[in-house]
Amino acid sequence: MIALIKLAQDVRDAAQRGEKLGLSREEYAFYDALADNKSAIEVMCDDKLRIIATELLTALRTNVTVDWHNLQNARARMRTLVKRILRKHGYPPVLEEGAVTTVIEQAERILSELRTH
Repeated sequence: MIALIKLAQDVRDAAQRGEKLGLSREEYAFYDALADNKSAIEVMCDDKLRIIATELLTALRTNVTVDWHNLQNARARMRTLVKRILRKHGYPPVLEEGAVTTVIEQAERILSELRTH
């Protein structure tokens, strides 16, 4: 029961952080994926991570018509797109691979939610 209460508190705290940053739930999921590494937060400011998160969600929605979840080459295109966006905004290269993996996982979750709605 205590773990469930802690989880509910964490979800509420995350929603509040997203609101303070002016991000939607989906955008905050990408922001959180990018800020997962403390070094990324030190190198990048919140505003820059917020811009990247918004751009990633826009790119995902633009490519939602492609069933990249099941197609290896389409998934590779999405990885390339994510890397391009991260590099464009100066995301630390040393942290890029981990961020790409986490962002792709978030994208798959968001995409599955978009398909069910």
